[in-house]
Amino acid sequence: MGSVLSVLTAPLRAVAALVVALVGLLLSRTRARDEDAAGDGVTSEAMAVEADRQEQDGRPQREHELPDADASRSILRKMLLIRRFEERAGEMYAKAKIGGFLHLSIGEEATIVGSICAMRDGDYLLSTYREHGQALARGTDPNTVMAELFGRVDGCSKGRGGSMHLFDFERRFLGGYGIVGGNLPLAAGVALRCDYEGTDDAVVCMFGDGASNQGTFGETMNLAALWKLPVVFLVVNNQFGMGTALERHSAVTDLSKKAGGFGVPGMRCDGMDVLDVQAVTDEALRKAREDREPQLVEAVTYRFRGHSMADPEEYRSKEEVEGWRKRDPIETFRRRLADESVVSDEEYEKLDQEAIATVDGATEFADQSPFPDLDSLYDEIYVYGEQVRGWYSVDERSPEPHPGEKERETGDVPHELAEAGAAYANVGDAQARRRQQKQDDDDSEDEPTGEDAEGEAGQGSD
Repeated sequence: MGSVLSVLTAPLRAVAALVVALVGLLLSRTRARDEDAAGDGVTSEAMAVEADRQEQDGRPQREHELPDADASRSILRKMLLIRRFEERAGEMYAKAKIGGFLHLSIGEEATIVGSICAMRDGDYLLSTYREHGQALARGTDPNTVMAELFGRVDGCSKGRGGSMHLFDFERRFLGGYGIVGGNLPLAAGVALRCDYEGTDDAVVCMFGDGASNQGTFGETMNLAALWKLPVVFLVVNNQFGMGTALERHSAVTDLSKKAGGFGVPGMRCDGMDVLDVQAVTDEALRKAREDREPQLVEAVTYRFRGHSMADPEEYRSKEEVEGWRKRDPIETFRRRLADESVVSDEEYEKLDQEAIATVDGATEFADQSPFPDLDSLYDEIYVYGEQVRGWYSVDERSPEPHPGEKERETGDVPHELAEAGAAYANVGDAQARRRQQKQDDDDSEDEPTGEDAEGEAGQGSD
């Protein structure tokens, strides 16, 4: 009997031993990877500790000469505008003035402004859905940016894009993109056009650390290197892909090396130092533009707010956030300008108040701007030629469905029904509807009655 039991249990013991061995191996590999990330990688806590150690030891980080006074003030002014704009956007979201998702770039101002300062006016910029600051730094009117966040007709995308889809072709800002990594192949396409037309223009494409794991990353790097495109891919490494820490979602934590196997060399900059970002991006653009050698730049930065306004931030500690706040890019740059007698404390306060006033004006402008008219629902929807037969959009808001592209030709009934539905559901531009109703009432009061009309007609005949 004993021999039978030993025969039966031997396979079980072997399997148990194998499981124990595998668990031990996995644990050892995990510990080794964590140690490597803490040492050579870019984990958020390791970076904060190292930066603090350098400051205490007096070891200088890579420091660049300040630009002239006007340029320094311009950099500070842009970063302040982004910070105050983002803070106000968060407030407006809490008041339900802004719908959908809202992703703030508070803490990333140096990465945004530094990289864009390195660009020429003719260069193209593509960004992620966290792109309010990019639009502002590129020169888009804050009024139209805030109006777009409000979904109003005076927004830079006519109220159709909202927070994640800002667009300003005049300044060659080709938009924010809601699909993670979706802008990468598009940037290669824009760079291909620049190369094909023989211009001196280049492309900067910003994306997050999480997007470096998408399939579009490798595909785009390969084509960019193969075709020698004038493009700089700037990965904004804010330490988290949504709520997943870098060392947990990427086997390679030095993201500047991640495209090397595809033929795209990389370099890294301190994303909390606006001058370092500008210098590194400037060199990358030079190589992409002159040598036709695409570049990958990793800007190591940190966002002080959550991934979006809906983020409870349970994946990081308050101590970690406070550690990074000690390296606030605006405060750091401000102190240096003060130390070198470029901007005094009084002048800084003046610049800050100017930024707040600009944001106040933008908020008022956005609130006064109307929502897009319901008749415009199908505007800008198109197909080429006869690719799609039949109706490519259908409006079912009226008793008789009709092609969406024929919306403006359907008369008043569909529009009145849609307005009634919006009013019943208490959605849409209620304020605009009240203004229109008041105008209609005033017009009806001004219309002459039957007797008045006859009297006027009689007077007219004289």
